[in-house]
Amino acid sequence: MSDFPSDHNSAATGGIAADRLRSIIERVERLEEERKALQGDIKDIFSEAKSAGFDVKVIKQIIRIRKQEPADVEEQETLLDVYRRALGM
Repeated sequence: MSDFPSDHNSAATGGIAADRLRSIIERVERLEEERKALQGDIKDIFSEAKSAGFDVKVIKQIIRIRKQEPADVEEQETLLDVYRRALGM
């Protein structure tokens, strides 16, 4: 006698609950589609920024900086300043 119920919704093959596995895979697939749509939206926003005269490269850099901890940003800026002065910039 099997430890797994025999109805279709809980069918298991080789110890794998097929419905649970299918659910996980389908959820990941849906999220990947959403991510693709969001990436398209982000691309559109950058195009809008560029057409408005903004430098997209600088905007992306600001976004990276805003994700960091303030203390880390301050440390990086201090080092950048020290290195620039060392190079006479």
